[in-house]
Amino acid sequence: MADIHDVIIIGAGPAGLTAGIYLGRASLKPIIIAGPEPGGQLMTTTDIGNYPGFPEEINGPELMDRMTKQAERYGAEIVQASVTSVDFTKQPFTVVAGDDTYQARTVIVATGASAKWLGLESEQKLRGKGVSACATCDGFFFKEKDIAVVGGGDTAMEEATFLTKFAKSVTVLVRGAESDMAASAIMKQRAKDNPKITMLFNVETQEVLGDTSVAGVRIKHTDTGETEDINVQGLFVAIGHKPNTDFLGDALELTKGYIAVTDNTKTSVEGVFTGGDVQDWKYRQAVTAAGLGCMAALDAEKYLADHPES
Repeated sequence: MADIHDVIIIGAGPAGLTAGIYLGRASLKPIIIAGPEPGGQLMTTTDIGNYPGFPEEINGPELMDRMTKQAERYGAEIVQASVTSVDFTKQPFTVVAGDDTYQARTVIVATGASAKWLGLESEQKLRGKGVSACATCDGFFFKEKDIAVVGGGDTAMEEATFLTKFAKSVTVLVRGAESDMAASAIMKQRAKDNPKITMLFNVETQEVLGDTSVAGVRIKHTDTGETEDINVQGLFVAIGHKPNTDFLGDALELTKGYIAVTDNTKTSVEGVFTGGDVQDWKYRQAVTAAGLGCMAALDAEKYLADHPES
């Protein structure tokens, strides 16, 4: 019989590590199963200037390293493995990671969400060097620059509109025709009415130009087959996010792929909580993820207090 832990945290991004800090300080000795991308999306973020407490900015990997050390300082144990399956049908809950099986009285799922990318080699090479998937995170660094946004949904329209606060110009690259756009009519019109925004339809993004920073984007006009290089210094990919919930199977109720919650962090299974981008489809910020991780930890701590071991 495996040891039965008080709490297992699945995920080691801002939400999971914050939960680990709080639960460690509560002497609950949490197990944090880090997953395939310890640190989450911040591991590909360079300068973070909007996380409280860092006026001189901090890069994502360093911030995650500090959070990790802080969680470990308070007694959290971090396991470098990926969860492949869970069983939340009975107590204690079971979590399988690699060749090991863990059991716990409570579980916090904080596996985050992954930005969808175009799949271009040049895009990946320049991530964090002018290519981003988060306008609110990185828009500040593009003051008076020409930038492009890829996408035709509400997210792309919101990102493009937000970026006009900083950029000299924003070119929205839409793969299909205007009539086929997924964006709502009001969001599309708001973007079209903005004098800084130009929208190009029926274009396919083929390559991000530049060696160490973005120097342009090569597009293909799908109706004519012609290619064109547009002069931009930044590219924002806004084609959606995918919450990391595949390993759950049908263990928890989901809403559009995200973990459904009641009363802030409580899931459809009593004793299982969640925090961060895996439940938050709207804000998706490091600071909100950390806040939700704190809330999940406090909820888990209260659950344990209200359900003492028999």
